[in-house]
Amino acid sequence: MSWTITVTELNEYVRRSLAGDPMLKDLRLRGEISNFKRHVSGHLYFSLKDEQARIQCVMFRQDAAMLSCAPADGMRVELRGSVSLYTAAGSYQFYATSLRPDGLGALYQRFEELRRRLMAEGLFDAGRKRPLPVLPRMIGVVTARTGAVIHDIARVAGRRNPAVQLVLRPAQVQGEGAAEDIARGIGELGRTPGVDVIIVGRGGGSLEDLWAFNEEVVVRAVAACPVPVISAVGHETDVTLCDFVADVRAATPSAAAELAVAERGQLADQLMSLRVRAMNAARDALGAYRTALSQAETRLTRLHPLSRVRELAARNRLAAQSLRSAAQARLRDAAARVDQCAARLEALGPRAVLRRGYLIARGPDGVAITGVDRLPDTVELLFRDGRAGARILTVERGDPFGGKQEDV
Repeated sequence: MSWTITVTELNEYVRRSLAGDPMLKDLRLRGEISNFKRHVSGHLYFSLKDEQARIQCVMFRQDAAMLSCAPADGMRVELRGSVSLYTAAGSYQFYATSLRPDGLGALYQRFEELRRRLMAEGLFDAGRKRPLPVLPRMIGVVTARTGAVIHDIARVAGRRNPAVQLVLRPAQVQGEGAAEDIARGIGELGRTPGVDVIIVGRGGGSLEDLWAFNEEVVVRAVAACPVPVISAVGHETDVTLCDFVADVRAATPSAAAELAVAERGQLADQLMSLRVRAMNAARDALGAYRTALSQAETRLTRLHPLSRVRELAARNRLAAQSLRSAAQARLRDAAARVDQCAARLEALGPRAVLRRGYLIARGPDGVAITGVDRLPDTVELLFRDGRAGARILTVERGDPFGGKQEDV
């Protein structure tokens, strides 16, 4: 006997059957993470695989917040949870409540081993990185012929500077032989005349999808490329060895185009700014040269023989003038001192004595008599207004003014 049910009823029946199976509750599941995605809601979505099969897995936000490690593609982990059915899509999946590392997956191990070996060779050194050209005229692109990558790059480049030419070298970006094809494309564009920079990239995907960009042949092709290379592989969270060796790593192909192609309006502004700076620098330099020239002319004028002669002549004139002034000053001082001495001599001279009412007695020899001991019989008396002869009648020794006589 058969009956008809709806899809919802069927999916709900399967879900209850799975939920009621004790073997599918509190189950521990071991495998390798692939196609890992963290939703904006905080839920984690990924696949868990082994050598022969895979299953879709979900971890809700409240459980993901308790994780002590960051899940990533290629990690081998042990999950704890239960199996159920997402009835809206009829999707059989594992609902994980915890996650812990269980060693690294094979691809992740290969990634780490190659990364360490190439790093030891210096292929990832910052000193090898080259600056991107400021104004590229031709940009090479190594990516798939179809897909959003080349269209995104063309759209952004055309908007920023329509004069930039894009050269596409179509390449297989996934699967067997992809790495060799990518490496050949990089080499061909690197040898193409006029190519200033190369963008290598593809859209996002799992670790397996992006693995061609982790192959050694691609890494060495990027390292050997004669022009700068921008790596734009996957999304912002995806990391490949091509990112490490490239001169610049872009989060997305659109971001790579923005890095490679300067905006025309921005270039015009920069050009105007450089022009103003150049004019200011030239004006400042010209002013400095004029000042230096003026100073040099001044020094040359001072060092010219005629200027030297004029300087010495001026110094001689100043010296002569100073000498004359000094001599005149000394003569004036000397004349003043002579006048002072003459006045003192005049004040102490005999005429001044006579004018004060005194007289001078002189002997026949014309010598002034200063005492009675050598008094001759006759003397000549000098007055203020004349002279007279006199005869000595008496001589009396002692103080003429009646005081005590001092011994002489």
